[in-house]
Amino acid sequence: MYRDHVPCNMDERALGTTGYDVTEVGMGTWNIGSDWGDVSDEAAHEAVRAAIDAGITFLDTADVYGDGRSERVIADVLAEYDPDERPTVATKAGRRLDPHDASGYTESNLREFVDRSRSNLDTDALDVLQLHCPPTDVYYQPETFDALDVLKAEGRIDHYGVSVERVEEGLKAIEYPGVETVQIIFNPFRQRPAELFFDEAARRDVGIIVRVPLASGLLTGNLSAETEFPENDHRNFNREGEAFDRGETFAGVPYERGLEAVDELRPLVPEDATMAQFSLRWILDHDAVSAVIPGSTDPKHVRENVIAASLPPLTTEETERVREVYEEYVADAVHQRW
Repeated sequence: MYRDHVPCNMDERALGTTGYDVTEVGMGTWNIGSDWGDVSDEAAHEAVRAAIDAGITFLDTADVYGDGRSERVIADVLAEYDPDERPTVATKAGRRLDPHDASGYTESNLREFVDRSRSNLDTDALDVLQLHCPPTDVYYQPETFDALDVLKAEGRIDHYGVSVERVEEGLKAIEYPGVETVQIIFNPFRQRPAELFFDEAARRDVGIIVRVPLASGLLTGNLSAETEFPENDHRNFNREGEAFDRGETFAGVPYERGLEAVDELRPLVPEDATMAQFSLRWILDHDAVSAVIPGSTDPKHVRENVIAASLPPLTTEETERVREVYEEYVADAVHQRW
């Protein structure tokens, strides 16, 4: 049932205090922009179409995904649909800085980035702008968040939030009253956010967007020690953090250790579901989560991701076993790092 049936309607959850209700399963579009091997224009457009046709009402992108390609693809596809049914689109800014230093997160630079994204997305105001995993020092710069308030007052952005690498950054970010969303890595191999951060975010009514939910493909169950990745795929060139934070690749889990952990999780996956669906359902079992944003360039996988919202919640025993696998195989590599 769950492999083949696409539900007509997904449940929606409030995205913090933004006023947007978004589908539990959204779509991340890093894959169609860059760093995941070559993706044709046709495949990129088809992936976004598949998401919208499957009922997804939340898309996440960034100005550096393919140097704006991801944003432009989204704009192209949305132009094909009724404007009244337009999904909520969140984008990110900051990583265009070179060097990527906290001192660059100024009002003038952010305005430039925002205006570029407004052009790419063909919109007057960005639904949600997120600082794109800025240096930790940015969270101790009130002037950066003052700048976001100015851009909001000017009508360039409707809401803003942050995308963080570490739990501590998320906790600091939500001290600023204007921060309405936090995007963070969370999955069966990165469980620390559920310990304190989720409670604090819920207490402040901050929306939680979960990225890297499938640990760069590890939690699809389709990778092996023999899998080869293209030269321009971050799973080939960023395993030790050579290009950006190591936690973005396989969620920071050493590849071979991750494969062992996946094998331990396989018996928990229902016969009529995939491991990817099981992993997404585990994430959605956490009420603090507003949306999870798996990315894919395969329309079939996009549709399968949506189906995860229809799976029943994990049992107590299954949840406990996921925690045991985490503690035995990956916690020592990731828990205190992020």
